[in-house]
Amino acid sequence: FQVITGGHYDVDCRLEDPEGVVLYKEMKKQYDSFTFTASRNGTYKFCFSNEFSTFTHKTVYFDFQVGEDPPLFPSENRVTALTQMESACVSIHEALKSVIDYQTHFRLREAQGRSRAEDLNTRVAYWSIGEAIILLVVSIGQVFLLKSFFSDKRTTATRVGS
Repeated sequence: FQVITGGHYDVDCRLEDPEGVVLYKEMKKQYDSFTFTASRNGTYKFCFSNEFSTFTHKTVYFDFQVGEDPPLFPSENRVTALTQMESACVSIHEALKSVIDYQTHFRLREAQGRSRAEDLNTRVAYWSIGEAIILLVVSIGQVFLLKSFFSDKRTTATRVGS
């Protein structure tokens, strides 16, 4: 799993087997990988928790790889050695699986960067609006202040009687 967006990019993760036994538990992790072989049939439960950071929504990417890959060649379980063409196909297949992993990693990094850029863009927009409002208020205040310097104030004389 990997946290893509939100907060400090960390979540709690827990994996339980069908009987409720905790197989994996990590606190405040940004990313991690866990491999295990299921010993029982049934429904395995996993939970990503964000209870320590309830104000921030988070996006989590996770990937399951269940079971072994099917054989590349139907007759791969044979005793004889692979031909040169078959061994080249197997090595290309392994290289392509590695490429898929790299592409997934870079897509996650791109999504993370896009989220940060959009957040920064929003903050800059709000800051600019705030500065524009402050500039408008200050300029209006200056106009009234200058106007008060040049206005003629009438004074009225009042007699104080004796």
